[in-house]
Amino acid sequence: MKKAIALTIFTIGILSFISFRSFQYEEGDELTIDSLRKVYAQSPEKWPKPNVDKGVNYTELGILPPSPVDLKTTQAKEMVQLGKILFFDPRLSESNQISCSSCHAPDLHWADGKQFSVGHDHAENTRNAPSLENIWFMKNLFWDGRSKTLEDQAQNPLVSTIEMHQDMKALPKKLKKIKGYQPLFSAAFGDDKINNERILKSLAIFQRTIVSRKSDFDRYLEGNKKILTDQQILGLHLFRTKARCVNCHNGPLFTDNEFHNVGLTYYGRKYEDLGLYNITKKPEDVGKFRTPGLRNVMRTAPWFHNGIFGDMDGIMNMYNVGMPNQKRKPEQENDPLYPTNDKLLRGLMMSKMERDAVVAFLGAISTQPWKDRAPELPQ
Repeated sequence: MKKAIALTIFTIGILSFISFRSFQYEEGDELTIDSLRKVYAQSPEKWPKPNVDKGVNYTELGILPPSPVDLKTTQAKEMVQLGKILFFDPRLSESNQISCSSCHAPDLHWADGKQFSVGHDHAENTRNAPSLENIWFMKNLFWDGRSKTLEDQAQNPLVSTIEMHQDMKALPKKLKKIKGYQPLFSAAFGDDKINNERILKSLAIFQRTIVSRKSDFDRYLEGNKKILTDQQILGLHLFRTKARCVNCHNGPLFTDNEFHNVGLTYYGRKYEDLGLYNITKKPEDVGKFRTPGLRNVMRTAPWFHNGIFGDMDGIMNMYNVGMPNQKRKPEQENDPLYPTNDKLLRGLMMSKMERDAVVAFLGAISTQPWKDRAPELPQ
């Protein structure tokens, strides 16, 4: 009996190995994993053509870019340092208990690992706190794109009644009473004047320095062609082709900087969130949310604007069938705001082996977080 079980396990293992080592590369062409390694060992412009739809503004995957902040000048360094201190200071909130880092912690890749963050007076937010890594790259901020600059974005959680609950008129006066802040503002701005413009500017420039660590994928692109496993190489290929991920997650930061409806609007139901429509009031924007960058995605669960998924296998299964497609009720037949899933979504029909390979590649663009300690706060 034991021999039979062992033989069965061995046979399953061999079949899985064979299916993994040899697969369809392009229609009608079979490619082994060894051949695929040779293809992707070339420079990206020689990689196989990505599977992107007409109209998609595609940028090839690439090496992690640096922060745009030039830290060569003393003033820039001082401003970043001030911004970092402000970021970690809970006294920016009315209760003196909640800082920006409460929802964006460095050891959690500048997210918080929760479905919804908890703010002022234990109020729960309605959206998941996204990572701030590489946030300088984003053209539109927040899940619904309501801010265009990090300076404007920084003010939103400060004044939010369910986040930091701060009166911006009172904030400068509050910080002026902390003597230790005066030399910090002087070093950053040339004098010790404290106002909201300087507070927000400092917070913004600090956030522009938050960059994720280089991943195994970056090292692969830099020349270490052995660092990715066979499964990750297959995942890279599928990510660009059959899985169609690059239609939305392309470029060095794995985001198209656009908005898409992936079927999680909950339209007409308890947890309804209309996303971009709340800002633009355009019917075609109902249910659209900003495409997040995928760097460190395997370490920033739960995912999506509502933090509904905490398991990557679940996400892959949903994308594999084309994501949820809510059926119209009779009374919604002529509803101009009824959301429509993005046309880029479609059933992928990927096997379990292929889905696992894509997840393995996502691991290749995920890293350990930086060891960034909270600064000493001024008194």
